[in-house]
Amino acid sequence: MFRGLISVRKMSGVTKFDYLVLGAGSGGVASARRATEFGIKAGIIEHGRLGGTCVNVGCVPKKIMFSAASIAEALHDAKDYGFEINGTTKFTWKVIKDKRDAYIQRLNGIYGNLLSNAKVETILGHGVFTGEKDPYPIISVAGKKYTAPHILIATGGYPIIPSEKEIPGAQHGITSDGFFELEDLPKKAIVVGAGYIAVEMAGIFNALGCETQLIIRRHQALRNFDSTISENVTKEMEAAGVTIRKFSHVKSVEKIDGKMKVTIKCDDPSGEGMEEDVECLLWAIGRKPQTDIGLDKIGVKLDARKNIAVDEFQNTSFPGVYSVGDVQGKALLTPVAIAAGRKLAHRLFDGKTDWKLSYENIPTVVFSHPPIGTVGMTEEEAKKTHGEANIKIYETNFLPMYHQMTKRKTKCLMKLICLLPDEKVIGLHMQGQGCDEMLQGFGVAIKMGATKTDFDSCVAIHPTSSEELVTMR
Repeated sequence: MFRGLISVRKMSGVTKFDYLVLGAGSGGVASARRATEFGIKAGIIEHGRLGGTCVNVGCVPKKIMFSAASIAEALHDAKDYGFEINGTTKFTWKVIKDKRDAYIQRLNGIYGNLLSNAKVETILGHGVFTGEKDPYPIISVAGKKYTAPHILIATGGYPIIPSEKEIPGAQHGITSDGFFELEDLPKKAIVVGAGYIAVEMAGIFNALGCETQLIIRRHQALRNFDSTISENVTKEMEAAGVTIRKFSHVKSVEKIDGKMKVTIKCDDPSGEGMEEDVECLLWAIGRKPQTDIGLDKIGVKLDARKNIAVDEFQNTSFPGVYSVGDVQGKALLTPVAIAAGRKLAHRLFDGKTDWKLSYENIPTVVFSHPPIGTVGMTEEEAKKTHGEANIKIYETNFLPMYHQMTKRKTKCLMKLICLLPDEKVIGLHMQGQGCDEMLQGFGVAIKMGATKTDFDSCVAIHPTSSEELVTMR
């Protein structure tokens, strides 16, 4: 086991730790806390609110708003189940916003207590590498200097807004960060992007009663997902009332009297331009890693996308400096950052020298309407990797029992991708009511190498949608 410093040492004006973490998001906090269990002294540097993207402007507040949107959908269905709702149902954005914000504030405090209880020293401010060494790289925060033989970079990323040169007036729009600052539900909104954040934001807006348009460059959303999911989510969004402008892009934005005039150009040769007046324009066109921390001063290499380049053990190009989470650009998911950060702490301070996170078969959920669950290879990836002749596909598409009673219909689709000859399940993709919650157990099975026969041998739970996964033929 690593023998750490008994206390933080100060030499030559530099505070020295055993382990120093840049970024108090999910990955950084998890790694620092786990490290202190092995008798070492850790410090963590953060310039914003504790918890990072996930807690403050990501998965946590997004899931709350998804839940609000799901309630709106259930209210639409209530009459079909015999409930009489007298009068007009009114939704007040500020009610859920205030409660959500208070909850996030409590979580910030909880994160602070977790760090304090683990005896991790929290250093507030923006940390940057100075290029100095003592003998390890020195990080400066508000004029004070810190160092450690082991330094973890877990600074996350941030959403992109196009430049004025790219799209005049683009700065009048907001990002997913700004979505959580909205004081009221806009009457009309445009969401730009085809990834999961765009799909989630557009779905929430639409379900809560905002007239919503989604601007995408090609013909479908979620193009990096399995083609069946990509096709289905696009259809479901349109059926739910989202207007999808395909093969289109925003040409310019002009702010007039508190609203925005958004000029949209269809990229199809036969397409026309159009103008839309909206209260909200939300850019969901991607994220960039937060690497403005003086990495060039110590020669930490970046990849072609400007993410911090790491090996399978989270090592950067500079010995003793590591990276986890969104800033290293792979599997941008909170549980991934947490798992990688904890395994790194075990490897560095607990003698588990071969511990590393496997980035294969990571379950992923998109909180669309209805939600998506996916794990493993897409059909396209499987055929490219193993050859089409070695792949067998099982699919089902059905109306869940819940929607047998409702005028509003959302189907459920499920797809298993199996590798011959033993039909090992190497991919599972589904969209439908409850798919977000049912994925976890199947993720465990696939991680363990389950085959189609293993699925078939499990007795189905009836009547549920999940039983379809063990009864497909």
